[in-house]
Amino acid sequence: MNEVRAVNAVDVTKTYGGLTAVDAVTVQVDQGEVYGVLGPNGAGKTTFLRMLFGLIRPDSGTLEIFGRTWDRDGVRALDGVAGFIESPKFYPYLTGRRNLQLLAGLDGGGAATRIDEVLDVVDLTGRDRDKVGGYSFGMRQRLGVAASLLRDPRLLVLDEPANGLDPAGIRDMRALIARLADSGLTVLLSSHDMTEVEQICDNVTIMRAGTVAYHGTIADLRERAPAPGHHLVTTDDAAALTLAAGRPGLQVTPAAEGGLTVRGGPPHLDAYVADLIAAGVALRGLSAAQTPLESLFFMLTESTPEAAPAAAELTGTRR
Repeated sequence: MNEVRAVNAVDVTKTYGGLTAVDAVTVQVDQGEVYGVLGPNGAGKTTFLRMLFGLIRPDSGTLEIFGRTWDRDGVRALDGVAGFIESPKFYPYLTGRRNLQLLAGLDGGGAATRIDEVLDVVDLTGRDRDKVGGYSFGMRQRLGVAASLLRDPRLLVLDEPANGLDPAGIRDMRALIARLADSGLTVLLSSHDMTEVEQICDNVTIMRAGTVAYHGTIADLRERAPAPGHHLVTTDDAAALTLAAGRPGLQVTPAAEGGLTVRGGPPHLDAYVADLIAAGVALRGLSAAQTPLESLFFMLTESTPEAAPAAAELTGTRR
């Protein structure tokens, strides 16, 4: 008999008036894996997680958590589930330990006996008697994970856990999630950062405007990723765009920060640069701007209709 999935959401849809926030999305998370729901802001990631926690109800589709549903099992659908949506909140005038004690009292059971353990897991031992108002943002995020672990969950759900953290905080959060996964805990997280998901997730769903742009493993995503993107600065970007038109194996678009973004393999890029120079367009800068996976992510979530067919061909995704 197959093991029941931690999350089995099939064709889940949520609309708000004329806006379809989540459109027939399927996400299936096996027990013991780290699963990422990836997409830019507004893609529908948080709406999906809100449905998972029962904060809002889907208009159609089915959503099971360890085989339980909200309609059939009510709040028991969240047995063995913990986490947070957006940033966790605490009483800033109380210590980290006291905040956890209050939450443990609400949960009951053996939650209070796990306070020392969860503080150690998130590396807050020694700072637990400091007021939360004096914590860094990263420390408050880790305290949120500690509060979730008080429930001794089988599934941990984290909404953008590294969002807003400095590089050291991002490193610490990734290391924490890796340790939790190694312990056998199932982790479902949302993110808009391809690098974050690549480093810690086994499988991923990439969302775009409420729909699924890709389902699959990180390994398969790496195999399908195109050449890395480069940032190109020239003396005449308009002429450089004209020269790029119609070239096979090369995509050149204006970059938000100025200059151009060039995607293509080394032979195509080399030939393009040589032609620019021959045409009298001088280069002022050429640097790697995106990893191959970042390039694929932007192609999959690109809002222009021209990008969709190319992305679907790269991933084999049916729309």
